[in-house]
Amino acid sequence: MLKAWYSFLLCWLSLQLEANPGLKVRITQKGLDYGRRIGMELLKQEVLKETFPSWSGQESFSIVKVNYVISRLRINAVDFPESSASFIPGTGISLSVVHASATISADWKMNAWLLKDQGGITVSISGLFIAVIIEVSRDSTGRLSVLLHNCQTSINSVKVKLSGGSSWIYSFLSGSIEKPVHTKLNKNLCLNIKYKIQMMDAHLRKHKVLSQIDAFVQIDYSLVSSPAVFKSHMNLDLKGTVYPLGKHTDPPFVPAPFALPDKDDSMLYLGVSSYFLKSASLAYYKAGAFNITMSKELATTFNLNTALFKDLVPEIALSYLTACPMLLKLMATSPPVISLNADRCILQITGCVEVFAVLPYSTTQYIFAGNLTASTRVYLTITKQKLIISLLLKRLQFSLLHSILGFSEQMSLAENFLSYALQSAVIPEINDKLGKGFPLLNLAHTTLTGPVIKINPGHLVIATDVDYKRKEGGDEDLHSHS
Repeated sequence: MLKAWYSFLLCWLSLQLEANPGLKVRITQKGLDYGRRIGMELLKQEVLKETFPSWSGQESFSIVKVNYVISRLRINAVDFPESSASFIPGTGISLSVVHASATISADWKMNAWLLKDQGGITVSISGLFIAVIIEVSRDSTGRLSVLLHNCQTSINSVKVKLSGGSSWIYSFLSGSIEKPVHTKLNKNLCLNIKYKIQMMDAHLRKHKVLSQIDAFVQIDYSLVSSPAVFKSHMNLDLKGTVYPLGKHTDPPFVPAPFALPDKDDSMLYLGVSSYFLKSASLAYYKAGAFNITMSKELATTFNLNTALFKDLVPEIALSYLTACPMLLKLMATSPPVISLNADRCILQITGCVEVFAVLPYSTTQYIFAGNLTASTRVYLTITKQKLIISLLLKRLQFSLLHSILGFSEQMSLAENFLSYALQSAVIPEINDKLGKGFPLLNLAHTTLTGPVIKINPGHLVIATDVDYKRKEGGDEDLHSHS
């Protein structure tokens, strides 16, 4: 009985430790195939830049011992005609290359009793086979980690051709060098692959999981669990919490579970939960982003002045013989409420507003204050790798708190003025703050192509392909350093 309760307790604790993500990323087989093609092209470029250490050897020719040195090794050409990639459930990714070939050039020197000679060497490698399995996991800091799980290589043929020097030496060195080259390649290929994957893992460990978005907020992109690898796709669950800049206190609510659609038409599927949007709303609220004071210059630009009240609230217009700019102070009194319904996203802002007249010599005179609730429609677009949010005012409710002129019976007219001020000046300023967008990915030289946003109750899904374009002469890898 005690053992059963112990097992139950362990299961319960494991469930509590499994945090739901705020963001989800799914890489499909289509996305993996695109990554493989880009990776092969990048690999070709990197291989052609590789430098290799010299090596020396000694061979016996009759009774003479010959010492030789192979130096200045460089790869002149490489070809990967056939490659494939697939997901290994529960482990990671399998990559294979068959029928690969390469041409290597080098210099050779030999030294024997009373004999010295030198020249050039060309090594032609064909029938190269490489198969690797890369294990993916989450490290203790929430970053993606990669590890070489298995590596197999074989080479069908190595041919050596020498030039320069004495012709009788060609046959001697060719036969003596082919076997060491074949052996060294077979021995070192997996070691080199392991080293490259270790370098990739080291870079991932430097990857920023807490990214600043603007002057107000930052996003935590850390993994909440190890990647889930299936036969057709791989899922990455990210924390997806938005914090005020410089603060890292979790919000007083947790993400609800949600699922991505069972589709594979696109390379990537990105899931954005209402938790992510709610934490963004709370973070911006705490950072004061929804507290806006409309300046005298902005009021002048949009012609917001006391003359507007001539037909709306005559008592105000009559109090100012000369039209004076209007100054608005808008303060959110609680975090804006976001709701995701079928194909619709609504943001409701609750706050208070104070209205002043800007008198000559820049002094201000208080006119009235009140509470307001603004309901806005949220429009979502994708630009490059960012989710752009913009607001459109749909409805406004206003209740008067204080007024020096007493026009409570004309509240609907005051609402009209505030609606005009919000639509023409305040909402555009909020949209400008949101215009920098929320980065969904952090990949260099990569844009999302043909993204489609589907809003579901409680979450939204972005189905998209990606396009990678490396700048000429660039040497950055696929991960951004920003």
